[in-house]
Amino acid sequence: MNSDAQVVLQLWSAPVVVAASLCLTALFYARGWNRLRSVCQSQFPFWRLAAFFAGVATVWIAIGSPLQALDDVSLTVHMVQHLLLAAVAPPLILLGAPELPLLRGLPQSVARRILIPFLRLPLTKRFGHLVSHPAICWLVPTLALIGWHVPAVFELALRWDWLHKLEHASFLGAGLMFWWPIIQPWPSTPRWPEWMIPLYLFCATLPCDALSGFLTFCDRVVYRSYISAPRVFGLSPLEDQECAAALMWVAVTIIFLVPAVLVTLKILSPGKSVSRDASAPERQRFSGKPLHDSKLEAG
Repeated sequence: MNSDAQVVLQLWSAPVVVAASLCLTALFYARGWNRLRSVCQSQFPFWRLAAFFAGVATVWIAIGSPLQALDDVSLTVHMVQHLLLAAVAPPLILLGAPELPLLRGLPQSVARRILIPFLRLPLTKRFGHLVSHPAICWLVPTLALIGWHVPAVFELALRWDWLHKLEHASFLGAGLMFWWPIIQPWPSTPRWPEWMIPLYLFCATLPCDALSGFLTFCDRVVYRSYISAPRVFGLSPLEDQECAAALMWVAVTIIFLVPAVLVTLKILSPGKSVSRDASAPERQRFSGKPLHDSKLEAG
């Protein structure tokens, strides 16, 4: 680590609010997960708990660790943050099937008096139905990716801390939307056939490839703030830009290819229809009135 990097890290202070919020979220989830295992152990194995915790830890690495101190001086680090928030943390969180564990883990007075009545509002249901549509789940992350990488907007986010935090939040939120139709966290039900998922993932690579290709082959530094930034990795601003673009290109391709292959193998599996039919009663049991089943009431 060179002297510039040491200076930047010395000026960094850990965001206590971020760490506390993530710890509290993980604690509520663990509490709800433990309660639900006594009702439906098969739907809440240990790997769901591990996946959710890994997703929360990934969010912390992106915005709560010393990595946060370097994103203003290195586009490569900034790109790592975006990838962690949009492409790594969301699928891990959704694999934890967080809806019911979080509702059961929160103080029941809060869940019953505030959250559940709010979630039952017709307007809330219509909004949830809209934002979970695959077309919207593809469009919103695409607009977030393009919008935040417009040079003028990108520079403002580097200059204004509140806008930078909004950027991070939007990438995480857009990532959760994007991965929802792919993971389809239990007990939600799919709204499209599985054969559409590989096509959905392929279409999602196109804007990422276009952006990374532009940054890779552009002969100038697109984001001017990095020209005068300390060279913490010994790279010139243009080399840093090329490294960030190459990282995005390769990482997105691999991250999207893995679920596309897994879904394709699942579609071709002869036991696919049987396993789906077997899980239908459990999904129906919880998706109808999840918090009014007597077994789900707080003890």
